[in-house]
Amino acid sequence: MSVIAQGFVGARLTEARMALGLSATVFADLADLSVQSVSKYENDRQTPKLDGVHRFASILKVPYDYFFRPVAPKDDKPIFWRARLSAPPTARDRAEVRLEWMKELVDYLASYFDLPVLNVPRFDFSEENFGSSDFIERVATEIREFWDIRPGPMPDTIEQLETNGVLVSRIHVRADKLDAFSQWSDRFNVPFVMLSRDKASACRQRFDVLHELVHIACHANVSQKRLNDRAFYKAVEKQADQIASAMLMPEAEFIGELYAPSLDGFLTLKERWGASVAAMIMRSKQLDLIDDDDARRLWINYNRRGWRNGEPLDGKLEKEEPHLIRRSFELLIEEGVQSTSQIVKALPFPTADLEELADLEPGTLSGQAQSRAAPVLKDEFRQDSNVVSIFGSKD
Repeated sequence: MSVIAQGFVGARLTEARMALGLSATVFADLADLSVQSVSKYENDRQTPKLDGVHRFASILKVPYDYFFRPVAPKDDKPIFWRARLSAPPTARDRAEVRLEWMKELVDYLASYFDLPVLNVPRFDFSEENFGSSDFIERVATEIREFWDIRPGPMPDTIEQLETNGVLVSRIHVRADKLDAFSQWSDRFNVPFVMLSRDKASACRQRFDVLHELVHIACHANVSQKRLNDRAFYKAVEKQADQIASAMLMPEAEFIGELYAPSLDGFLTLKERWGASVAAMIMRSKQLDLIDDDDARRLWINYNRRGWRNGEPLDGKLEKEEPHLIRRSFELLIEEGVQSTSQIVKALPFPTADLEELADLEPGTLSGQAQSRAAPVLKDEFRQDSNVVSIFGSKD
């Protein structure tokens, strides 16, 4: 006789299904259930049997314990999606699940670490500032000055965000135009930024990071209702692009190094500035270095060279990587605070997703990581400590 799965959390079934991009109908077929039964399970109007939960776990590729883990209330603040109007809803659902998983990782790590204090300037939002070049340049300048970033090319963008308390992760979103998204979490009182691992070049990723930073600094109090307005959403996205561009390429320094607003002239600056040629064309138009006709000619030649599908140097420039969450997990393991098996038990999500969210090497938590030769510090040079620190101390 089958036993009822007491404590089963229906919302986890919905979450796991969405994580794989499966509709209720497709999942019902795979699980040999009616769509009505799936709905009842997901809405906690009926509880499945234990053997059914094991079947769900196998189909959805999640640990069995996952279905008995309580679900935290979701944040009310809107998620800012890149290409929200064109990205498939299933891709957004899949990505949003991983955002929620990321929050649970952070909740777990907060039991062991003091994460960096949030240190992001905030700006009052007003629709009157849409299209205002003065506002764009002022915000870009003030953010850089607030973080004491010297004039010239922007340093590692992810490092800047993590140092100042913004939590960053990278995932495979499996949608061509869904390059990044972010949300201010009232639950943690910190913002989360999720970047796509799919296709984006190092320069594109840097731009995406700053675009999401603008949403955090300028648009955190915009309501979902306003974002549902198509024209308003496009205006907000355009403003984020413009300010990100101004942060990436400050006017005086960028103009001072640009010998000619041409494709070849832009290309000579690409590696130093960490900005794409496409971004430089847009920034030059923004600064009135070129007019509409000049921009049109540049885009025509840009497409003729085949750069729409990949610019020169894209394969050479390495992407910036998140460090904070990865180092947290590494320290837990290195210091013997938690073993990999304890981590996996405490966070019963798909192991590959855990490793991806934390930017760990594949196999780190499953015990299948490729081992490498490493030196062993002699005993006399070891420093014993009962305190685990990943950020160091500040005087």
